[in-house]
Amino acid sequence: MSSAALPLENISVVSIATNVPGPVAAARLTGLGATVTKVEPPSGDLIARAAPDYYAELTVGQEVVTLDLKTDEGSVAMEALLSVADLFVTSHRPSALARLGLGWDAVHERHPRLCQVAIVGDPGPGAEVPGHDLTYQAVNGLIFTDDGTPRMPSTLIADLAGAERAATAAVAALFARERSGEGSYNEVALAVAAESMADPLRHGLTATGGLLGGALPGYAIYATRDGYVACAALEPHFLARLEDLLEASDRDALAAAFSTRTAAEWAEWAREHDLPLEALAHA
Repeated sequence: MSSAALPLENISVVSIATNVPGPVAAARLTGLGATVTKVEPPSGDLIARAAPDYYAELTVGQEVVTLDLKTDEGSVAMEALLSVADLFVTSHRPSALARLGLGWDAVHERHPRLCQVAIVGDPGPGAEVPGHDLTYQAVNGLIFTDDGTPRMPSTLIADLAGAERAATAAVAALFARERSGEGSYNEVALAVAAESMADPLRHGLTATGGLLGGALPGYAIYATRDGYVACAALEPHFLARLEDLLEASDRDALAAAFSTRTAAEWAEWAREHDLPLEALAHA
C-alpha cells in the first residue's frame, strides 16, 4: 500500500495492550497509517524481554512511553493522550481497567468521540476469566498430533487471529463514528478467535484423514532425499500435471518419486513446472 493511500492517516491511537495481540494489532494500525502511542508500565512489555527482535518489529514507527497508571502523575499523562486520541486499545480485564479509571463508561463520559477496542480472553461476562493462547487452543483441539499426543503450539493462533480481528474492529469503529459522531466500545475475544480458527478441524476438513488432512495424495507432505516437501496440488489441473510429470498416480508412487531428490531440488523443479510445492523450513 502506497503512503498516499494509507486509510488511517491523521488517526491517533493510544494502546496500553501488551504481550502479543495488542502489539500485533497496533502494528497493523500503524501499517494502515495511524499514529500509534504505545503506553507501557514501568515493568515494560513481556514480549520485549521474551522476543526483543519481534518487539522491535511490532513497534516500528510508534512512540513508546512509560507510564505508571496507578499513580496520579501517570493518570494525568494518560488523560492528556486520550484527550487527543481517536482510538484506545486495551487488553486488560474489565475490572483492572475500572480500577485504573479507564473502564468504558468512565472513558466514554470524558471522551465521547473516543473509540475503544478491548481485547479480552472470553467474551462478555467471561472476560474476567484468565487465559492465554495455549488455553484457547487447548479447548479447541488445536494442540494434538495425529496420534493424539498433545504438543506445544508452533504459533500463537488465538493471539494473532485476535489481533487481526482487533484491527478490523478498530477500522469498523472509526467508520461508524464518522456516521454517528460518537465513539463506541468494541470487544474482541481471543477465545472466539481461536474457535473460528478451529472451524476447519471441527468440520473435518483438516482432521486426520480429512480432505485437507491427508486424504488427498496431491495435498500431502513427502520425504525427500534430505528432508520434506509440502505438496499442495489440490486443483485437478495441478494434480494432473504432477502425476504426469512424475509418472505417478497414487501416494506410494509419489512417495517413491519424491525420495529421489533433495527438498531444494524439488522446490526448484516445482517453480519450473508451475506447481504448488515447497520445501519444509525449520523454525
